[in-house]
Amino acid sequence: MSAVRQLHTPEEYTFAHGDGLRIALAGNPNCGKTTVFNGYTGARQHVGNYPGVTVDRKEGHVVVNGINVTLVDLPGTYSLTAYSMEEIVARRELAANNIQAVIDVAEASALERNLLLTVQMLEMGIPVVLGCNMMDEAKLGGISIDMPRLSKALGIPVLPMTARSGDGLPEVMNEAIKLAKGCRREPLRLSYGTDVDPALKTMEEKIAAAKLLTDRYHPYYVALKLMERDTDMLQEVKAADARLALELQKICDQVYDHIRSTLGSTMESVITDHRYGFIRSVLADGVLTQDPHKDRLAFTDKLDTVLTNTFLGPIIMLAVLYFMYQFTIEIGAYPQGWVEDGLAALGDWVGEVMAEGPLKSLIVDGVINGVGGVLSFVPLIVIMFSLLSFLEDCGYMARMAYMMDRVFRMFGLHGASVMPYCVSGGIAGGCAIPGAMATRTLRSPKEKLATLLTLPYMTCGAKWPVFLMLATAFFGTEDAPKVMFLLTIAGWIVALLVARVLRSTFVKGEPTPFVMELPPYRFPTLFSVLLHCWERAWMYMKKAGTILLAISVVLWAMMKFPEMPEEMAAPFEQKIEVAQKAVDALPQNASEEQRAAAENALTDAQNAQSEAELAYSLAGRLGKAVEPVLAPLGYDWRTDIALIAGVAAKEAVVGTLGTAWSLGEIEDSLDEEETKTLGERLKAAPNWSKATALSLMLFVLLYSPCFVALVVIKQEAGGWKWLFFSMIFNTTLAYGVAFVAYRIGRAVWG
Repeated sequence: MSAVRQLHTPEEYTFAHGDGLRIALAGNPNCGKTTVFNGYTGARQHVGNYPGVTVDRKEGHVVVNGINVTLVDLPGTYSLTAYSMEEIVARRELAANNIQAVIDVAEASALERNLLLTVQMLEMGIPVVLGCNMMDEAKLGGISIDMPRLSKALGIPVLPMTARSGDGLPEVMNEAIKLAKGCRREPLRLSYGTDVDPALKTMEEKIAAAKLLTDRYHPYYVALKLMERDTDMLQEVKAADARLALELQKICDQVYDHIRSTLGSTMESVITDHRYGFIRSVLADGVLTQDPHKDRLAFTDKLDTVLTNTFLGPIIMLAVLYFMYQFTIEIGAYPQGWVEDGLAALGDWVGEVMAEGPLKSLIVDGVINGVGGVLSFVPLIVIMFSLLSFLEDCGYMARMAYMMDRVFRMFGLHGASVMPYCVSGGIAGGCAIPGAMATRTLRSPKEKLATLLTLPYMTCGAKWPVFLMLATAFFGTEDAPKVMFLLTIAGWIVALLVARVLRSTFVKGEPTPFVMELPPYRFPTLFSVLLHCWERAWMYMKKAGTILLAISVVLWAMMKFPEMPEEMAAPFEQKIEVAQKAVDALPQNASEEQRAAAENALTDAQNAQSEAELAYSLAGRLGKAVEPVLAPLGYDWRTDIALIAGVAAKEAVVGTLGTAWSLGEIEDSLDEEETKTLGERLKAAPNWSKATALSLMLFVLLYSPCFVALVVIKQEAGGWKWLFFSMIFNTTLAYGVAFVAYRIGRAVWG
């Protein structure tokens, strides 16, 4: 990697838009393409070990030997046939005439499968450099590749590289720049048999004569895609020339009918078979050899016999999840305590140096107790993200998807739905927003919609602070991991049950097959794990410092204003004055019981005034208005305010509770004990219990997604009705589940 850094470091990013070369990175999922992209650009991008990480195009700007280069990271895809969103995005980018060359990253130890994409790019007429990646793993597996012979057979540069170490990256980039400076090449023309070739020639001539889409594609490529019955290409042709499209489609139908009647096969199968036939002929005669005494996949296969076993696999998966919660809470309790102590000390210091007034209340009650309550969970988030990153990069996440597909089919979902679920927080710490975007990998609109509407039930990172606070405070540190684990399982169960209902009613449709590659197990690099962990933790902290800060300030204002009129405040002030005089009038020899009683009376009077002021505020009135509806769940009006704020952002639930209980309760200033945490305050409150905590955790788990997630769901589902459905249905479901949980909790715990 160091060699690449010498060629172009982040300090050399002098790219000016509209100037320089554009080079694309293409490759199959799990080929190491994103690692190559990071190696060239230094870009901070998540490197996952499962399909679907890179859904959208990514760009990085670098300077190589004085040449400005924009590197475009295309979605990982197995082909350029428009079956999935990745394939469509990749092909449209390559056809846009703003890519001068492509670096095709192929996994050296799976070269035959990876070359299918290479052949299709060559059929487009795109200048390609083939980089055989992971050469270190190939050598360990006894695989050797004759690069010069392979280069001659394909007619393109072929070079070895190992992206993890940076070996070969500069040479591959230099070859790509040479190709990018040249002209566009002629497309690779394979023979697809005596039935297909003449038809392709006729179609190519007609397309060339009409100049149909020739500004984007070579006529031969258009003819070939139409012959493959590519729906995306057919739509483009119809939009450009409907009459010619009909004529070309008739030719394709004639050949298709002939193939089906004589060979009993489909055109797509025939074309794919011929492509693989060409690939096998290229790799024959010593181009690709493997030592029969070495098996790269032996270790992976042995592990999979246990980790993906029908019986042991799910048990191990659940054990892994439970270990993550146990480890996170046990180890994270120490740094979390340090952060909480630091925030408490900061609040005390600010309270001492600032004069009484709205500004002091804003900083202490609104910012420190609001945002600070969320930031105290950063150590736990960092630990959880590190473990999650390790699972992703080592290859175990792909196994989870494989195992869960068996279950998902029973509930009308696709195995690929596991990825959006996991990204959304199926393994805690995710977010519903990228989870919703990850549903683009689902080919079936019905399965995509069912996944979209149910993924908000996952335990996303925004809900984590709520669960951790309540589980630790009410169930203790020892039982908190069990509670967190069971909440995660509850999210999955509810999501699957709702998906089954949706697939049987509103979103009926036929299921689609699940095809997924299980990558070999790899030990992730420390850099990759730390980078992934830092990215997610930084996003969490940035959200706390921007969105949540703004929400905290707004909510503080709503809970502070309008101020209670003097005539309403007078009775409370009189009681405080009387209680204060009683404390001051205590004789020096007064007993501890007498002094404690007087001080408690003063504190009660102050709390009563503070609570009345909060209830008179705009937020208090809103909470009071909602209280009769949510009272059967065990919530008071302060909790109702927090739940309303949670629709804006789930993290705001903890911050709002912190602000509400800071404004609504006065600590005993004469108490020598340390200031209580929010969890301790709630546990000590008379209207809170284990049943209340359980009810609130389940309600937060299931009720309306946050505002941004709702917008993304609306965009991905394609209609406002699904936004309102997700908001109303989820909240109604949450109400019913929380009601039952509260009643059961009351019966069990009293």
